[in-house]
Amino acid sequence: MPGGLDRRRGRRAGEENLVRQFAALAARPGAEPPLLFIRVRTPEQIPDLVRRLGPTVRLLTGFVLPKFTEERGIPFLEALTGAEKACGRRLFAMPVLESPELLYRESRVETLEGIFRAVDKYRDRVLALRLGVTDFCSSYGLRRAPDMTAYDVQIVASVIADVVNMLGRADGSGFTVTGPVWEYFRVPERMFKPQLRQSPFLQVRAVELREKLIEHAMDGLLREISLDQANGLLGKTCIHPSHVLPVHALSVVSHEEFSDAQDILRPERGGGGVLRSAYTNKMNEVKPHRAWAERTLLRAEVFGVANEDVGFVDLLAAGIPG
Repeated sequence: MPGGLDRRRGRRAGEENLVRQFAALAARPGAEPPLLFIRVRTPEQIPDLVRRLGPTVRLLTGFVLPKFTEERGIPFLEALTGAEKACGRRLFAMPVLESPELLYRESRVETLEGIFRAVDKYRDRVLALRLGVTDFCSSYGLRRAPDMTAYDVQIVASVIADVVNMLGRADGSGFTVTGPVWEYFRVPERMFKPQLRQSPFLQVRAVELREKLIEHAMDGLLREISLDQANGLLGKTCIHPSHVLPVHALSVVSHEEFSDAQDILRPERGGGGVLRSAYTNKMNEVKPHRAWAERTLLRAEVFGVANEDVGFVDLLAAGIPG
């Protein structure tokens, strides 16, 4: 089979390049790389790559596990555990939820229950669950336009809701679920009006910044990030460098959010009750908002807290050159 042979050769070449890149990175003096994950296709690749990486495995954080279900995922997680013992280094997993069984209504609940059993068994190794929305769309021959978010595609939005419902609960049983990929980085022509209001951009070089964001389809991305957060997702898989800054900027905890979270979690509030926010614009109800406050402070540890007079536009402007 020529096609299969070509794929195997291509995969082998990719693996050899990966091993070379790890060696080159390890040779750089004082290098402190970010958390590095390798996306594999089969469970067998995990122990094989760990062996071939040799001493440079110290740079490896873990593996991304595609099309994760209980049936397909357990062999990956078992291979990860075995490779961890072989190399003497803790390795983590990031399963990708993108299989048709998860999308189809008649098999969704059963598939989600199986996924939960698998990741719960290996909970200490699963850092996050990723959503493969592009694969969801492909099952129906769909592709969302740059003017639309994943939440405008109703069949996709229903999957996201069910994943968060069963796998993202705040009662201690849930996992971090990350937002889907945004596919676009430049738009030649748009059908709908831009989604960025002008008012937040009236200062800080902001008119020029707004035009640049719209030109590169970032207005849709910014809206989708906001909807991700509103629907219980944290972080986002980025496929282009231009996406990193908007994701980080909107993940920073605002001073107002931080203030509310701290107020809600003060020891003296342990008995519950309702209080007016320090910004005098909302009600903070201690018991219902406690889980939100705890998650907000965790997000603050990772992404930081903005100063009182700094908004997301300031953060975007600070990171975009000239």
